[in-house]
This record gives sequence, structure tokens and C-alpha cells, in this order.
Amino acid sequence: MPDIVAFRGLRYRSAERLDALCAPPYDVIDPDERAALYARSPHNSARLILPEGDDPYAQAATDLVTWERAGVLVRDETPRFYAYRMEYVDEDGRPRHTAGFLGALVLPEAAGAGDVLPHERTLPKAKSDRLSLLRATRANLDPIWGLTPSSGLSAELEGASPLGICTDDHGVRHSIGAIDSVASIAAIRAVVAGAPLVLADGHHRFETAIAYRDERRAAGLVADGDGAVMCLVVELADAELWVQPIHRLYTGGPATGPLRERLAGAFGVFDAGPNTAEGVAALERAVRAEGGVGLVDREGLARLVPAAPALAAARAALEPTLVDVASAWFDELAADTFAGAEATYRNDATTVAALVGKGAADAAVLLPPVTVGQIRAAALAGVRMPQKTTFFAPKPRTGMVFRMLDG
Repeated sequence: MPDIVAFRGLRYRSAERLDALCAPPYDVIDPDERAALYARSPHNSARLILPEGDDPYAQAATDLVTWERAGVLVRDETPRFYAYRMEYVDEDGRPRHTAGFLGALVLPEAAGAGDVLPHERTLPKAKSDRLSLLRATRANLDPIWGLTPSSGLSAELEGASPLGICTDDHGVRHSIGAIDSVASIAAIRAVVAGAPLVLADGHHRFETAIAYRDERRAAGLVADGDGAVMCLVVELADAELWVQPIHRLYTGGPATGPLRERLAGAFGVFDAGPNTAEGVAALERAVRAEGGVGLVDREGLARLVPAAPALAAARAALEPTLVDVASAWFDELAADTFAGAEATYRNDATTVAALVGKGAADAAVLLPPVTVGQIRAAALAGVRMPQKTTFFAPKPRTGMVFRMLDG
């Protein structure tokens, strides 16, 4: 069963307010946001996860050591778990929260082996980038995210001693607290060990951590810290999770006629008006309520509804747990249409549509979100969804605590 252990965190000394020091995860930061985060503080954690310079990875390692020597960062005296809570308002205006804890998840022998279950496929480029950073810093700078089907975790997190807070640019309040009681740590480990752990986010970093441990083993250099990765664990429950879609942006590919005509063989194409913010919001609502996916192209907006025979054929080619996952059946139906196009991924539909509108991309497909139940079913069946299918919101902030592999 999954095992997670306490660790000695490395934290900012001025931990009470962390607004200027924390950052979003590396893979949601664009160049403009990185520049803004750099400007907030010479010690902003974006400098570690998205370093610059002739040798950016060496620069991140140097900054980490320098900041600790200067007292900007300090290590906790003893191993502990870290309670982590995010409070926010969802898209329907409802106040919500996500509560869990940070620990060091013991790595399985291989991704997908044992009782740590990935639920998405990954892209190799991001893994090589994160491996270079891990080699240089020997630190887990931001957590992966795991979901436990076991109940009772929230009750075990009560009574954590406050350590710091941060309010991000979206108004989400992040707070971190110390869990030092030996009994509490043992009880939390028992909850996590009660069921397989489903990876929600951070698949690249999880696989990178395994690759790095194996690399160190082969060189005869493996240390205790190499066998784990910092992980935020939250209950796999609707009350604790807000799952958003990730949309596809396409650039290039075959120019063999109008896109809508090429899609018409597999889809009914229903015009949804011009590409405006209001139109995009209405298209998102229609996709969620009536099915299909959204299309943004040079003509404006449309809703694509798969033709029944084509959808049946696509579902027959999929694992049973994926037949109702839009990213899976869409990839089957539209593979030929977008063959050769470069695909990128973003979660903000309005931004995606605007990029098409100004010519920065040729087309976009707006997907509905998957459900917590679909995530659970796919992971427990050992089936991975297509890459970039789920976007868990809000994202934990980088910089609340770091985990060093040494010491």
C-alpha cells in the first residue's frame, strides 16, 4: 500500500505572509507572468522552478544554497507533515475549500506499479526539463498531487499549528500548518495506506523522481531522500475537488480545405456565432449541458456533436472507463483532421479563443471537464487518460515549503 513519511521542510523565514515569495506551478506560468513574479521579490520561488541564465538549472541550485546560507530559507528542526488548505470561490460563486497535507511519498519501483496510480499519459519534453532541475538542485520544489479514496483524512488534519498564509492573484487563500504529533503522523499514514493513491497532478515530476532515483541507484549514489517525492494528499471526494477541463490549441497541419468541412464527416457542426467572450461562455455552457465539444476557428464558434456511428466506432477502440471521456473519444474521431498540427494546452477557454482570434493559433477545441468518478474509475482500472485531460483547481502554491533530498 502507499507509504508517505514526514520530512524536514525548508521554508521562508518570513513565513507569516508569503504573497510576494510564492508562485503558481511551473507549467501554468507564461513568460509575462514569470517576469512579473521575478519583479515581486529577489527571492520569489519562480526563480527556482523557472530559472534563467546561461545555465538556468545551475542558477536555481546556486540560489537555493545562497538563500539558505543567508537565512532567507530555514530548515525545520524535525520531520513533520504539513497541513495545506486552499479556500476559494468556484465559477458558480460558491465558497469552497480543498484540504490535505504535504508529505514525502515513497516511490514505487516504476510508474504505474504498486499502489500509486497515474491517471494521465505524459509528454517527454517536460520530464527532461524537470529531471535537469532535480539533478541540479536535489530538491522537490513543488509538490505532486495525490488523491486517496480512504475516508477520514480531514479529521486527522485538525489541530495543525499555523505556519504561513498566502493569497494568490485569483483570490485563493493558501495556508500551511505543522503536524508534529507522533500519533497524528501515524494516523495520517494509516489513512493513506488504506487504499491506492491516485495521482491528480504532477505526473511529469512523479515519473522524473522515479527516473532520478533509478539513475542514482545505477551510479551507486542513491541516498534515503532519493526514494520519495513531496506530495500533497487530498481525499478523492467531490467536496474537496474542483476539476476543470484543459482545452486544445492547434497550429499548422494539413491545409486541405475548410476545417469545418473536414470535421463534418465525424461530427455535426452547429454554428455558435462570433468569437466573443460572451459567446465563448455560452458555448462552454452548451457543451456541458448538451454534450459534444466546442470549436474555435477562423469562422468563429461552433459546437461539434459526434455522429452516432463515428462515436460508436471511437468508443469501441477505447478502454471501457474512457468511453465517456471527451478528450479520449475526440482524439479518436479527429486524429486525421489534426494530423501534423502542433497541439498546446490551456485551461482558460476565453484566453484560448482570443489566441485563435488574433491568429496566434489556427483553431481550438473546448472540452468539458471530467468527473471525480471518471478519474477514480480510470485510475483504479490502471487506464491512463490522454495527456492534459484534467486541470485541478486551484493549484497549490510553490514556495510554501520545499523538500531537500539531502539532510
